Amino acid sequence: MDSTIVVSIITGAVTIGNVLLTNFLNHRDKKTDEEKALCSGVQCLLRAEIIRSYEKYAEKGFCPLYSKQALTTAYNSYHALGGNDVATKLYKKIMDMPEKEVEDDDEEA
Repeated sequence: MDSTIVVSIITGAVTIGNVLLTNFLNHRDKKTDEEKALCSGVQCLLRAEIIRSYEKYAEKGFCPLYSKQALTTAYNSYHALGGNDVATKLYKKIMDMPEKEVEDDDEEA
């Protein structure tokens, strides 16, 4: 084979390889940005749910067990996504609430 043909084949292979690698890296970076945005959005929604639950149950003065269990699942996901702010304090306050409405003993007398 002529050395010019060999050099042309090698140059073409390197060019094709470079194009494929560049496309792959660009696609990967785009996916990473999309995944970051998705995680951030889910974290935001979970934070909003924790805050909403706190407001609801703080007004009632108690939080049923089934709600605490669902909220624990939401909080664990929120925390795993990097959330750890005011929602953590609200979550702990909800977990400290009684699970049933506390009846006032003065009303029974």
